[in-house]
Amino acid sequence: MNKTALAPESTAIGQVRQFVAEKVVPRASAMDLEQRIFPEVFREMAEAGLFGLSIPRRYGGTEADYPLLGALHEELSRGFASVQNACTVFAMVCKPLTRFGSEELKERWLPRIAAGDVIPAIAITEPQVGSDIAKLETTATIENDQITLNGTKKYITLGQVADLFLVFARLGGRGIAVLVERESPGLQITPLPGLMGLRGNMLAELNFENCKVPASHLVGKIGYGFTHLANYALDEGRYTTASGSVGLAQACLEHSLMYANERTQFGEPLRKHQLVQKMLSEMITEIKAARELCAAAGRLREQGDPAAINDTLVAKYHASKTAVHSADHALQIHGASGCIHGNPVERFYRDAKIMEIIEGTSQMHELQIARTFSL
Repeated sequence: MNKTALAPESTAIGQVRQFVAEKVVPRASAMDLEQRIFPEVFREMAEAGLFGLSIPRRYGGTEADYPLLGALHEELSRGFASVQNACTVFAMVCKPLTRFGSEELKERWLPRIAAGDVIPAIAITEPQVGSDIAKLETTATIENDQITLNGTKKYITLGQVADLFLVFARLGGRGIAVLVERESPGLQITPLPGLMGLRGNMLAELNFENCKVPASHLVGKIGYGFTHLANYALDEGRYTTASGSVGLAQACLEHSLMYANERTQFGEPLRKHQLVQKMLSEMITEIKAARELCAAAGRLREQGDPAAINDTLVAKYHASKTAVHSADHALQIHGASGCIHGNPVERFYRDAKIMEIIEGTSQMHELQIARTFSL
C-alpha cells in the first residue's frame, strides 16, 4: 500500500495482513500494557496509507470502497483492536468533513490527516450523555466571527494525543459541529487511563471553558450537527466497528484452534473432545454469518442504498455479540493459561466487550432494528 492508491483488493488485504503481522502483533501486548499506541506504529500506519482509507485521493487519501474498507478493518482488528478503532475514529472525522465541510477546511486538514501529520478525534460523548445525542449539554455561542464553547466531553478516543477534535455542541436549540485545535485557548485535556478493553485508545476528558475558535471552523450548516453530521459519523463508525468485531472474533478462533490442536487432555488433543468441538463450531458459524452481514452492508453502502443504514445496524449488532461470544469460548478453551496477561486471549476477552458498547450499545441497536424493520 501507499498513500495515494490502493492495490487491487486481494493484494491490499494481503499487504495489510502482512503489515499487521510484522508491525502490530509483535507490539500488541506491550501497547495494551502501556495503554497507548506507540508513536512509531502511528508513523508506520500513515506510511502504509491506513489513515487515508476514508479520504478522497484528491486530498491525499487512499479512498477505499466500502467492501474493501470492511475487509481491511477486519485485518487490523485481528492484530490489535485498538489500532483498528483508531482508524475508525479517523473515518468518523474525515467522512463528515469530506461531505459537509467547506473546501477550505478540507484542503487544510484532510491531506495532513492522511499523511499522519495530524491525529483527529471525534468528541460527542459527555459525562451525562451517551447515545442520546439530542440531549448534549455542551453549548456554543457565535459572536464577531468566533465560536465560544463551554462544556465537557468524556471518553474521547485518541483524546490524549489528538491534534484536532470534531466537537458537537448545542447552539440555542440547534446542533453544530466545529473543528477545535488542541492548542485552542480554553480547552483543557485530562487523560483517562484504566479502560478495561481497547486499552490503546488513549481516552481523555475535554473541558471547554470559554474556548474560542474561528467561526470558519464550523463543519456544515448550523442545525446540521445532530441530524446530519453526528448520525453520519456514527453510521460510519458502526460499519468499521462491525468489521473490526469480525476480525477480533476471527483472532479468537485462530488462537483457539491452534491451542486445541496442541493441548492434550485425557490422552487426546482438546479438539477431539465433543464439548470443545461444540464451542469451535459455534465460533466458526457465527463468524461466517457476521462476515456476510458486514459484506452485505458494505455492498449497500457502496451503492448508496438507504437500506444500508439498517443493514449496518444489524451487522454491528451481530458482529459485536459474536466477538463477545467467541472471546468467551476462547477463554474457556484456553483455561487458566488464557487468563494471564500476555496471552492474547485475555486481551481479546476485554476488547470484545467494548465492541458491544462503542458507536451505540447493543441495546440501542435492538431498539433501532426493531423499530425500523419492515417486510
